[in-house]
Amino acid sequence: GGTWDLFRYPGIRSDSDMSTFGFNFKPWAKDKVLASGAEIKGYLSDVISENQLKDKIHFGHRVLSANYDSTKKKWLVEIEDNNKKKQTWSANFVMGCTGYYNYDQGYAPKFPKQEDFKGQFIHPQHWPENLDYTGKKVVIIGSGATAITLVPSMVKGGAGHVTMLQRSPTYIATIPSIDFIYEKTRKFMSEETAYKFTRARNIGMQRGIYALAQKYPKTVRRLLLKGIELQLKGKVDMKHFTPSYNPWDQRLCVVPDGDLFKALREGQASVETDQIEKFTANGIQLKSGKHLEADIVISATGLEIQILGGVQGSIDGKPMNTSQHMLYQGVMVSDVPNMAMIIGYINASWTLKVDIAADYICRLDSEGR
Repeated sequence: GGTWDLFRYPGIRSDSDMSTFGFNFKPWAKDKVLASGAEIKGYLSDVISENQLKDKIHFGHRVLSANYDSTKKKWLVEIEDNNKKKQTWSANFVMGCTGYYNYDQGYAPKFPKQEDFKGQFIHPQHWPENLDYTGKKVVIIGSGATAITLVPSMVKGGAGHVTMLQRSPTYIATIPSIDFIYEKTRKFMSEETAYKFTRARNIGMQRGIYALAQKYPKTVRRLLLKGIELQLKGKVDMKHFTPSYNPWDQRLCVVPDGDLFKALREGQASVETDQIEKFTANGIQLKSGKHLEADIVISATGLEIQILGGVQGSIDGKPMNTSQHMLYQGVMVSDVPNMAMIIGYINASWTLKVDIAADYICRLDSEGR
């Protein structure tokens, strides 16, 4: 299940449209633009079932190390199962498809006096099962994709009040939850043709918006801020949504149908731009002097970056220093035989690049024999 099984916080969803986030060979057959974690997990299960892949996947195994033996021209991969039994597999070629973060723990900075807090302190990567936040005062630390998803979802789930506490603002764009053009085209096109059309259109839009942001940052900034201002309708100070950087200097966050702004407008949620001085028994003391009362604090502070899932790579027993290697075409690792790392796009849907990388590896394998 990976990401879409591990993450179970309220509202967990994609932050890319599913026509481009889904696989090229498997049309996303729904008109929802963003899918929930459960829907994506179901989509992946269908891909596995339809392509008879389950027997090719070894569940409950952890790769500990991978060493390239230049005399044998083989990779020797040390693996441990859930029973702590170790074994060594050999391979001609190794592909790192582990993503870019640590699945065991998220990035959770220690805050001053955090131990004094008497309420619940939670990181979204390890959401407690059956957490009851009905009527509770919730503070969410962060302003990225996770935070802006949690705020409206927890409001909808019955939280008494939700406060998003951010150190600095993020650009947030509103997109429709339903792709009405896809919905219409499906009526007179085959599902596959409608999907291809929608996918091509959305890829073009992604590339176009990014290119505009790079060439005309002030114009794109003005448009984004105007869109937010229209959503807030004067109910929230725009200082909380006016970043100091240009659009797409960091990834642009999106919300479906402006659900975050609706929660803020209606007073069920609020936003604070400040820094944490310390935790108290019943909340957070800010450097401005303001105190935020909280029953639950959620640290949506991001992921802990980890390359190759923490696997120690080596060549003839000499450890690899990943910072000293380059990726050719964003795939092949320099000075490392028969090894690829699959890294997606940071300014478009992740899987678009994965599709291209997979095709590249297949061509390499075919032509290199």
